[in-house]
Amino acid sequence: MSHAAPSRLPRPISFLFENSIFLIAGTIAALCWANTDVKSYNDFTHFSIVGADTHHAHSHDDHKTDSHAQNPDNQSQADAEHTYHADHDHGDAEHADSTEAKSNEESGFLTDLKHIIQRPDKTTGHHHGITIHFLINDILMALFFATAAGEVWEALLPGGSLSNPKKAATPLLATVGGIAGPALLYLGLAAILGETKDYGAGWAIPCATDIAFTYMVARLIFGSSHPAIAFLLLLAIADDAAGLVILAIFYPSKAIAPEWFLLTIASMLACLLLRKLKVQNFWVYLLGPGLLCWISFDVAGIHPALGLVPIIPCLPHAHTDLGIYAKEELNRHDTLNELMHWWKNPIEIILGLFGLANAGVEFNTLGVGTYLVLFGLIVGKPLGICLFTLLAKGVFKLEIPSGMTMRHILLIGIISSIGFTVALFVTTAAFGDSSILVRDAAKMGALLSFLGAPLAFIAAKLLKIRPEPANVASE
Repeated sequence: MSHAAPSRLPRPISFLFENSIFLIAGTIAALCWANTDVKSYNDFTHFSIVGADTHHAHSHDDHKTDSHAQNPDNQSQADAEHTYHADHDHGDAEHADSTEAKSNEESGFLTDLKHIIQRPDKTTGHHHGITIHFLINDILMALFFATAAGEVWEALLPGGSLSNPKKAATPLLATVGGIAGPALLYLGLAAILGETKDYGAGWAIPCATDIAFTYMVARLIFGSSHPAIAFLLLLAIADDAAGLVILAIFYPSKAIAPEWFLLTIASMLACLLLRKLKVQNFWVYLLGPGLLCWISFDVAGIHPALGLVPIIPCLPHAHTDLGIYAKEELNRHDTLNELMHWWKNPIEIILGLFGLANAGVEFNTLGVGTYLVLFGLIVGKPLGICLFTLLAKGVFKLEIPSGMTMRHILLIGIISSIGFTVALFVTTAAFGDSSILVRDAAKMGALLSFLGAPLAFIAAKLLKIRPEPANVASE
């Protein structure tokens, strides 16, 4: 995701980090595990590390027993539903009433902070604590989105791909199409099938683009120096920026508590003060203002995985950008670059854990949600990108980069249909309170979006597009 880092590792290990092998391995492991023993997989992902109450755990066992008794012929579904209720259990009325009374007595700042650890269920008030799933998705993934925000911010600096409106105009319009096309296609098909009630919330899932995988596939298809690479990267960066906004606005983790945004502002001001004092160590920013900012997002109701994003522009950074994945960036040692370089490899491991904790869906969950997401990505992405590029050329008289034609734009659209990581993340955010069968059907669509890679290679063959030698870009 972030800039290329110097390879001090043996070549085989370096290969693992540079080609997202950890994410692929985690995803495959999760799929195998869930389709072999879904109960143990679900018990693992929802294992409470700290903060759960014992009564809550006991009630889950009771619920599991009841589920198996009522559905003796559908063991896997009962186990799956048990997992969902591990975070959204309805418990007994007496305990719920007592919990509600207690929460009414304990209102205020300190209670909100305590709930960060206890993680009370918003329906019953039971405490499920910090689970492995929460640790990975909401805490560790904050570092992933921080690096994504770092790429977006650097792209806005002088010399960056988003700094020149004229240069960026066509890819930015293509990005709009790459968001609008999948979303409208998804919602339209859901309406036609009468599935809007169950699946309408997932409209943003096919809007995602996995920048790491698309970059890897694009280099193999176009070569490293073709102008299509820069076009795709700009599109993907803009897509990341849009994705951060969509997650923050449309997928709050709970009812918004705007007063906590004061802590967000305070965190940003603290970063600016540290920058004024010439503090360079990124750990100071992460463990001080960064932690406070994450807390403010969690309690305010914004997805906590975005909790580090506001402080990124406030870190000491270079005044120009040399480009994403530019090796020259390695010679820069400002705080933002140091943070992105240091976390590059650890984030690959985090993504592997993310795949392990989120990709565990049973193959029999294939359903309407799968086809909605897949249709939105595989069809909606290329269609939206191509139509809006034509709009840019025909209506706004904008140009596409020299050495590119609409054949390249179509191929970029197909490559961009690989939603994978971000699509999977949006799925968990969109359907966190839905039936596990609904959520897993949509997850399967996000996972199958990797089909965009072989489709892109087939399309490149049909369109007669071959990798260009280094520093040579032709039509």
